[in-house]
Amino acid sequence: MPDFTPTTDLSDAWPQAQVAAPVFRDFGGRVRFQGEAVTLRVSDNNPLVRQTLQTPGEGRVLVVDGGGSLNCALLGGNLGIFGVENGWAGVIVHGCVRDTAELRGLDLGIRALAAHPRRSGKREEGERDVPLTFAGVTVRPGDRVVADEDGWLVLGADLVPEPKL
Repeated sequence: MPDFTPTTDLSDAWPQAQVAAPVFRDFGGRVRFQGEAVTLRVSDNNPLVRQTLQTPGEGRVLVVDGGGSLNCALLGGNLGIFGVENGWAGVIVHGCVRDTAELRGLDLGIRALAAHPRRSGKREEGERDVPLTFAGVTVRPGDRVVADEDGWLVLGADLVPEPKL
């Protein structure tokens, strides 16, 4: 990825950057990704995730707060394909994903708590473009999210764009 600054360097340069707790696993084919955050809050239902990934991603990162639920998957192979086709850089799910072999083959960054074989519900409910707080970070729409082999962090709007180190 061009002009990618590792999370370790960003954390050193900006101690005020928020670093997510190391509870997320890497499920996507792209380990390093970054972009402006688009936020969703859902509860065991993924129609808003689908609808969002079907829109132009423009290199952004979709951050989904599923409340840390381990009841079902909020993202699977079909939605991952939408993410790739529509230009999303990555998806971070505070919850579960499924179709992990398929996700691993996609050029999309994907972080989640765990894998789960059960699909989510299909009720169209949730919130979009709201601040999300989980795993020790608060992600606001427009914040820069950066992920790599060492974890992921959030740079608030006052810290964007990233520094040239």
